[in-house]
Amino acid sequence: MPLQELHEAVLKSEVIEALSIKANGIYIDATFGRGGHSKSILGSLGAQGRLVALDKDPQAIASAVQLQECDTRLLVVHASFAQISMIPETANLLNSIDGILFDLGVSSPQLDDPRRGFSFLHDGPLDMRMNPEEGISAMEWLNSAPEMEIANTLYKYGEERFSRRIARRIITARESRCISTTCQLAEIVKEAIPVWKKDKHPATQTFQAIRILINQELEELKIALDEALKLLKLGGRLVVISFHSLEDRIVKQFIAGQATGDKFPRHLPITSSKLNPQLKKISSPQKANFAEIRHNPRARSAIMRVAEKLN
Repeated sequence: MPLQELHEAVLKSEVIEALSIKANGIYIDATFGRGGHSKSILGSLGAQGRLVALDKDPQAIASAVQLQECDTRLLVVHASFAQISMIPETANLLNSIDGILFDLGVSSPQLDDPRRGFSFLHDGPLDMRMNPEEGISAMEWLNSAPEMEIANTLYKYGEERFSRRIARRIITARESRCISTTCQLAEIVKEAIPVWKKDKHPATQTFQAIRILINQELEELKIALDEALKLLKLGGRLVVISFHSLEDRIVKQFIAGQATGDKFPRHLPITSSKLNPQLKKISSPQKANFAEIRHNPRARSAIMRVAEKLN
């Protein structure tokens, strides 16, 4: 089976319910991936409905174009979701979108393809770029960054408690030869960590941290959420699926902040309605059920948050 067919979209039925799809509505899938969610959305739309699909990964865009050829309701855009309201295809749709979906993180095809360099389970070039045509690779960064920058990155984005030990070992290793493959890096991390967690590869947090840095994932997410709010119409739904705590914290805080509204000193006699809240939270955070996790183990860390635009 081709790699592009191996990705299993999580929480598919829950996403459709959360988006509260209108047959003739306009929706955005900000992270097309391999189209699992997009196909479900298109399946719920009527003849006049429209779906705009974004992705920064050229391989994902190739899959999206194939789907677009079969369904004219789909518009495909090769762009980061940080550009969601600034690209020509959406710039004229401010306050017009019925729902926006973000399915964050790395996809199964990206993890499973050794050429992409995302996984320590397969030996391949140390790349990790969502869009291999832009920016610097993980190899370039890892072989040039100062020790303190590496340590801070592993701690900030990977919450790695042995970040300093790993950074020192990386500096030592690259003095003798370039760190160019995923297995090289994984072995360096294994040697640096004195205590391994049960059922967790010691390089997990290091690879996560470097990937997040290389793709500026958290910074782009913050921009994208602000931009998405501009696109949603009154009653439009924002649906975000996160896979680790750093992403989810940003989403949670964004929804809470927009639901609170304008900030005034607490002692002022201002009612909540006068604070101009922009969003209201819809339901509690949702996770995959046991059956889905058994079928797709990568769904176990997924958490979905939903909000609706008020103003």
